[in-house]
Amino acid sequence: MTLRFVLEADQALERVDKIVPGLIPGVSRATVQRWISEGRVLLDGKPCRARDEVRAGSVVEVDPGPPPPSEVEPDATVPFSVLHEDADLVVVDKPAGVVVHPGRGNWNRTLVAGLLARPGFERAPYDPRDPLGSLRPGIVHRIDKDTSGVLVVAKSERAREGLKHQLATHNVERIYRAITLGVPSPGRIETLHARHSSSRRRFTSRTSEGRRAVTHVSVDEVLGRGRAALVSCQLETGRTHQIRVHLSERCGAPILADSLYGRTPGDPEIADVALELGRQALHAAVLGFHHPVSGVTLRFESPLPQDLERALGRLRALG
Repeated sequence: MTLRFVLEADQALERVDKIVPGLIPGVSRATVQRWISEGRVLLDGKPCRARDEVRAGSVVEVDPGPPPPSEVEPDATVPFSVLHEDADLVVVDKPAGVVVHPGRGNWNRTLVAGLLARPGFERAPYDPRDPLGSLRPGIVHRIDKDTSGVLVVAKSERAREGLKHQLATHNVERIYRAITLGVPSPGRIETLHARHSSSRRRFTSRTSEGRRAVTHVSVDEVLGRGRAALVSCQLETGRTHQIRVHLSERCGAPILADSLYGRTPGDPEIADVALELGRQALHAAVLGFHHPVSGVTLRFESPLPQDLERALGRLRALG
């Protein structure tokens, strides 16, 4: 049930994450911050940030989420491949369908649960600066549930902070491969990136405020007589859903079978390929970085999984 509050003058100029706990008895600030990150808190009808300030007359709407588990249970049945592991980090190849860490609607069978079942991967100690850190130990970047491919997870604090710094300064090589509806124009895309004003699940580049997002797009192969393409997207920044948003909104060539940012193909042959695939045709193919402890340059490649190869084969057969 959504809770709605109209704020009074004496509540103005206060941060959202500070004002909401006073409106809902028994709810902590950390819980409110989690709800905000999940898009469950709206300020004047729009998703907000924890630091956004309210005004007299502001309307705050809260859709309370379920409580998170107290801790993640190890689960050795979670599928993934290990490409590299040492005392400080582990590089994995994640299949589509696996969520990286627990979150809204996905508390079980996560990559974190699978890693915790491995020797040498430990739970993160409680940190008041990050109340939910125990649910995502070592996670410094993510890929979507239905995106496959390679990512790195820290096993030590030094590695975690070093990897976070490289990501923040855009010194990590990340290349994704995707199958698109239509053929996008190659080149560099730079936009602002923010939550969509009417959907808590979506992000958009059609905004006048937000964070800088840069993607470099190249066309590797034209498929199905121009009805689709295999493309490579190199990330300069790594915003949530960045590639999916840029290909859809800026290139007019959304990712095949992307249920959130895509469209149903008008061509029945392409539609049949998308239906068989059943998930967005996006794969994290390359990850390169400097080892945060040893300084050695590391680079990992993940080949396209079988479901994307099958889709490519069907599209190539069309022309």
